[in-house]
Amino acid sequence: MTMIAEAVFARVLSSHKDYREEASKVLPPPQSKPFEGDKKQFLDDIRDSLYASKIISYAQGFVLLREAAKKFGWNLNYGGIAMMWRGGCIIRSRFLSKIKDAYDKNPSLSNLLLDDFFKEQIAKTQSGWRRVASVAMLNGFAIPAFTTALCYYDGIRTARLPHNLLQAQRDYFGAHTYERVDKERGKPFHTNWTGHGGTTSSTSYSVI
Repeated sequence: MTMIAEAVFARVLSSHKDYREEASKVLPPPQSKPFEGDKKQFLDDIRDSLYASKIISYAQGFVLLREAAKKFGWNLNYGGIAMMWRGGCIIRSRFLSKIKDAYDKNPSLSNLLLDDFFKEQIAKTQSGWRRVASVAMLNGFAIPAFTTALCYYDGIRTARLPHNLLQAQRDYFGAHTYERVDKERGKPFHTNWTGHGGTTSSTSYSVI
C-alpha cells in the first residue's frame, strides 16, 4: 500500500514546520529556470497524473482487500464494495462503476491494472504522468503521491527487478538465503560467499 504509506509520510513531514523552516535556509534547491513549455499541455499532464495515480490507489486498495480475504476467509463482493463507496463516501469516484464492471467480468481479477479498461487508461495517461514527475523532480517540487504511484506501476509491470541482487546481498551479510531464477520458486539457496561463513543459514537455526 505504497500510496497510503506515502500519504502518511507526507503528513508527518508537513507537521515538522520548524524543521522545514530551518532547513529551507541552508539546504540549496536545484538550479531551475522558468517553465518554457506548453502550459495548457502541462495542465493536461497534471490532470492525467492525478487520474493515473487514483487508479493506482484503487488498484492497491483492492489488492489489500483480496489479501485480507485470503487471510481471514472472507467472501468479498468486490464490485459491490465499489458501488457501496459510490453510494456515499469520501472516496467516491466516477470510475467506481468501471471497477464493478471489471470484477463482474472477472471475479478472480488479481489487480485492477490487468483489466482492459484500466490498462487502456494508464496507457493513455502515462506519458503526461512521467513528464510531470520529471519536471517536478528537476525543479525541486515534492510530489510523493504521484511519484510513488508511478514507481508502483513501473515495479509491477517489470518481470525481473533489481531486488534479486538485494536478496543475494542479504545472504552475503546475514545468511538469509535466496531463490535462483533457474530453479523453481520457494526453494532457498545459501552461498558461502567469503569461504569463512560455513553452510549455516538464518533459516536453519533451531532455538529451544
